[in-house]
Amino acid sequence: MADITHVAVLGAGVIGASWTALFLAAGRSVAVYDPLPKAEQRVRAYIRMAWPALDELGLTVRGDPGRVTFHRAAGDAVQGAGFVQENIPERIDAKHRLIAQVEGALAPGAIFSSSTSGLTWGAIAKGFRDPSRFILGHPFNPPHLIPLVELTAAGPATQDAAITAAQAFYKDIGKVTIRLHKGMPGHVANRLQAAVWREAIHLVMQGVATVEDVDKAMWAGPGLRWAAMGPTMLFHLGAGEGGLRAFCDHFRDTFNGWWDGMGDPHLDDDVIVRLVQGVQAAAGATSPAALSTKRDAMIVAIQKAVQGHRANR
Repeated sequence: MADITHVAVLGAGVIGASWTALFLAAGRSVAVYDPLPKAEQRVRAYIRMAWPALDELGLTVRGDPGRVTFHRAAGDAVQGAGFVQENIPERIDAKHRLIAQVEGALAPGAIFSSSTSGLTWGAIAKGFRDPSRFILGHPFNPPHLIPLVELTAAGPATQDAAITAAQAFYKDIGKVTIRLHKGMPGHVANRLQAAVWREAIHLVMQGVATVEDVDKAMWAGPGLRWAAMGPTMLFHLGAGEGGLRAFCDHFRDTFNGWWDGMGDPHLDDDVIVRLVQGVQAAAGATSPAALSTKRDAMIVAIQKAVQGHRANR
């Protein structure tokens, strides 16, 4: 949605800084609010770090990393913004206080989108006098590299036009959106990865494989396919001409047996110790910063490899 030229970012931690870099790359001016000391310094450093990857992905054609301002008052930051992306900590009282500070300063028709991963639309919406332009726009971390945004706008108070406009805006800056038709804690993608991680933990705790090898089984196996298509479509292709119906007929009992035997671990102290030891063994002497750089480079390479194919869908 190219007519939204100015954006506000409320909360400039890792998610907010990443959003800021992406909005700037997409040719928007950005007003950032974060009350913490050195927020401006950290965000500017993040933009410098993220810009080469954004440029490699072809997302900086309209961009200018200098079109960013910083504000100590949230109400000042949202002045004149056509789109507001909120990213403050996951505390409902804090979000309600922030909404009270900015709602009267929002431009007419401005969309207010929350990056929340754990709170529902209904819980946050109670902080608005008029929630008709409020949506959840949950990204996947880091937002400047991972295309997904999960959109929720539950309840009769929300105008369908708001979520339609948000979809257009996110598409214009290079995002891929899905729409949730009802609120769900964790939304869609986090619940999917939570389900996979639960079984990964179960396999480790049962002594089936190490943390490193369970991770390797994912990135060297189904992870490659899932970067191309989702699991249901891939299983549809897995049975040839018979499609998903033939696949289900053939593997019904197999999958039911696996599901019945899957574990139900919880992140207690013993599990956490085992996982930490495993990931430390896998990382070795490589620092988290170096691993993050490697992760981002691989994400960029994957994105570049699939961009052309997705454009032809």
